[in-house]
Amino acid sequence: MKPLIDAIANELERARPLIPQVIKHLASAHSVDRGDVESFLSTQVPTLEEYEIDLIFSPLFTPSLADQAVFAQRLGAGAVPRLQWAEIIEQLELRQTKAQLVTEDGKTHALLLRTVTLERFVHRLRLEATLPVTVFERIKTQVPTNEQGLALAIARRAIWESEGRRPILDRFVTAADWSQADTLADAVGLLHIVETYQPSDESALRQRLDHLLEVGRQEVSYAANPRPFFSQRIHEMHGGGRDQRARAESAVLAKEAEVRFLNRLKSRLI
Repeated sequence: MKPLIDAIANELERARPLIPQVIKHLASAHSVDRGDVESFLSTQVPTLEEYEIDLIFSPLFTPSLADQAVFAQRLGAGAVPRLQWAEIIEQLELRQTKAQLVTEDGKTHALLLRTVTLERFVHRLRLEATLPVTVFERIKTQVPTNEQGLALAIARRAIWESEGRRPILDRFVTAADWSQADTLADAVGLLHIVETYQPSDESALRQRLDHLLEVGRQEVSYAANPRPFFSQRIHEMHGGGRDQRARAESAVLAKEAEVRFLNRLKSRLI
């Protein structure tokens, strides 16, 4: 247990910039000017209620997929039962785990993490997740070593616990060519689609992909060839030669890349 607690503490104590979302919340909820953030962290934060602490720091300490990947790599197909989480949080408190918050001026400020923040981080690491042996062994043997943590984190997400959705993951992991550079990015994209639309099973996902492909192709066509104006006067009202509807190369390329991704995904799930 100690190595795991050490690893969690190390992640919690790495430098974290105060992102704009946090700065904005401090200004709106606590009337903190940008120049007063340092003082607020040292003098006011220790006096706040737990719910106030969570509202401020939740964007910084809600584990991302990349955070989960660190522990997915460590745990592999193993799990840490929920009954042990309280002990982990208690040990993190006893060692006085401190965040290293970096303000906009580049200065780092140590802040003792309260229980509510430790609970948020630990409870959302997916420590309790388990993997089918077939999925785990496929990832360990086929996925490049430096990508295995992220692949395992994707496979450990709660969305796959549904009986209808688990075969989607199994099929992708089995059918994917993990030597291809875009496979891991496609796995992340698949996860995003499934978590967003929550298809009940493989059939529902294929229907969703067909719809997304149809919409994507229409958007590519429109972005590349916007409809002409009915009159010169209306054209001039929209900026004439500066018509912002005109082809934007970067937008078209992004849409085309999305369509290619959806086609790859569909082919891997048939």
